[in-house]
Amino acid sequence: MTEINPTPDNSPPVTVAAMLELGEQQFETAQIYFGHGTTSAWDEAVYLLSFVMNLPPDADRSLLDQVLTAEQHRAILELYQRRVTERIPAPYLTGTAWFCGLPFHVDERVIIPRSPLAELIYDGFQPWCESAPDFVLDLCTGSGCIGIACAYAFEQAEVVLSDISADALAVTQANILEHNVASRVTAVESDLFDNLGRRRFDLIISNPPYVDARDLAEMPDEYQHEPELALASGHDGLAFTRRLLREAEQYLTPQGVLVVEVGNSWVALEQAFSLVPFVWIEFAEGDSGVFVLTRDQLLEHKESFA
Repeated sequence: MTEINPTPDNSPPVTVAAMLELGEQQFETAQIYFGHGTTSAWDEAVYLLSFVMNLPPDADRSLLDQVLTAEQHRAILELYQRRVTERIPAPYLTGTAWFCGLPFHVDERVIIPRSPLAELIYDGFQPWCESAPDFVLDLCTGSGCIGIACAYAFEQAEVVLSDISADALAVTQANILEHNVASRVTAVESDLFDNLGRRRFDLIISNPPYVDARDLAEMPDEYQHEPELALASGHDGLAFTRRLLREAEQYLTPQGVLVVEVGNSWVALEQAFSLVPFVWIEFAEGDSGVFVLTRDQLLEHKESFA
């Protein structure tokens, strides 16, 4: 594999544009996998360079002609090198991922935010939530990004962030403090609903483990850096979702709504529960694999989930 060799300090000045072109070339040559917030070699190079230069996601293109300092040049080269040789997803290299336009701390204790649920948050979960929810539960919260984004979207809501992993919840808590939402957002260590008491929620939203055994075995190297606990869910990817469907109605208010991402396992879910009228969301960006069910529907089909 071709290495990205640092340039001596006395070399000619290097512009942002030249550095981005170098990153794009190296990433394409190395055939790294994009699936953790970017979709191309160019975007990956932009992401890493922007971190070193402390640029916002919407930085002006006039910066392309800016000359890098020697320190910036070395730091970017180092990130490019690690991305190529270690196959570490870019957000783990920078310690930051973006979700709903918000920055979140991430490391290898949590999966990297990339859920299409962001679009639903922007839309206020309309038309499924008749009014803004007062009580929201984010199950399998990981970094806390989904629940914290909901706290921004619903300024009066109380939000509970739940995860089975104490390690993940340490990251969650750091993000709660970073976003200054501790007055309305709490983190709870729980295996599904076990430690949530008798609370009921207007909205339960979850991006749970849903990768089946075959897909897990075939995933690119980048995914090996993410916690398997947050990805794997049995032979068909539905081990967690089955439990969730059985129990969720007990924790929803009468007008409550359940929103769950199951990714490629949507086919297995439809086959397993063929009588259940799952509503599958159509996303503007073309994503799929997210269903909506009301509490009434969960009750109506309770026997199917038993």
